[in-house]
Amino acid sequence: MIAVTIRDLSKSFGDHLVLDHIDLRIEPGELFFLLGPSGCGKTTLLRHLAGFYYPDHGQILFDDQDVSRVPPYKRGTGMMFQSYALWPHLTVAGNVAFGLEERKTPRAEIRKRVDEALASVGMTSFADRKINQLSGGQQQRVALARALVIRPRCLLLDEPLSNLDAKMRLQMRGEIRRVCKEFGLTAIYVTHDQKEALSIADRLAILDKGHLVQVGTPRDIYRHPRTKVVADFIGESNFIEGRALEPIENSEHWRVSTALGEFTGLKPDANWDLHVGEPVVLSIRPESWKLREAARTDGVATVNVLRGRIGRSIYLGEVAEYDFQPRVEGGDGDAAALKIYELNPRFMEVTDNTEITARAAPDDVVVLHP
Repeated sequence: MIAVTIRDLSKSFGDHLVLDHIDLRIEPGELFFLLGPSGCGKTTLLRHLAGFYYPDHGQILFDDQDVSRVPPYKRGTGMMFQSYALWPHLTVAGNVAFGLEERKTPRAEIRKRVDEALASVGMTSFADRKINQLSGGQQQRVALARALVIRPRCLLLDEPLSNLDAKMRLQMRGEIRRVCKEFGLTAIYVTHDQKEALSIADRLAILDKGHLVQVGTPRDIYRHPRTKVVADFIGESNFIEGRALEPIENSEHWRVSTALGEFTGLKPDANWDLHVGEPVVLSIRPESWKLREAARTDGVATVNVLRGRIGRSIYLGEVAEYDFQPRVEGGDGDAAALKIYELNPRFMEVTDNTEITARAAPDDVVVLHP
């Protein structure tokens, strides 16, 4: 396993700047994800690591070796493509062996390593089949075995599960993580699927318009996004505009004034020098709200509490999705609806006239740049 270090990397295609001074370190044995909206630069960055593109500026290091301009076949990386890129005229074993044959590996060694690679992905009994005789999930396993058989220093994965159905994607997520950890691989994985990244990544990076906007563990990034772009891309969120009132002493929390009333929230970016009166945006995840009937809230904390009514509701079994219409004190009518998720739903049957309170804990209210 190796560490991968990207230093001040930039890339343009014509007048279009695709990657803008990227700095990133991926630790040995880490399963690291690159995420972001379409056109953010994540696939371009992965192709730089593979050697398909050379940077206009900056360096790529595998441990202490500068591979910025080393061709792909000399980098010792394995790559899994979105399209699998398997040879239809070869058997499963022939596809897996292809990279070793190109490297002039002795035949006895090829047979041994192909058998090991197929066993690692549960495809030993399919060795003599042609590719068109396999399901999509089986083809994905063959592509993984082919990437592993060359014993890469680093495994690169470009949206490898996007062509699979939902059930197979779930199964292959865990399989890819198991194989990477079993082989001790440093793996870098590009996807647009947030659930995929949150469920199996050790760490992940969010890119936006060629910039690296946040790096962290799945929990850190989901719970403590540092920008509205990150909060909006990873999961769902309600955004409420406001102004900073004052910091809470000896904490990273701030009081914030909004059209819906005052909130107390967490400022996750310790480097942000927030000032009193500065515009901010609050991010509150739909599942963070706790619902009660207004008549039963005596003695309950009143911080971050809204009164209102449930409008549209959708029953999804273990969870219900509500459009909550908050009441604005002293205002003209209701504010824009907030999205709220309730686990083990109890408020599906309430009437439109029943007043409900929705409360969010201060640690679940995130204070962001507008």
